[in-house]
Amino acid sequence: MSLQPWAPYLSIILIILGIALTALVLIQSKGQDLGGFLGGGGGDSGAFRTRRGVEVVLHRLTIIIAVLFFVFTLLAFMAWGQVV
Repeated sequence: MSLQPWAPYLSIILIILGIALTALVLIQSKGQDLGGFLGGGGGDSGAFRTRRGVEVVLHRLTIIIAVLFFVFTLLAFMAWGQVV
């Protein structure tokens, strides 16, 4: 089965998934201070906290989008003839 006719569509899907993944990661890290972002210690940086509400949904959606991005990247490379 040839995926080459799907190459343009896969490229568009990859762009959309990449933008969505970037936006989700930025939304999640917006609540953290700069010290935590750079690896520095914050007041509770060593403690784990439970995600609740919208945080859980954003976390799971980020994982789903990342997996979809990976799968569509593999499909796109096969469509472009990079993987045999």
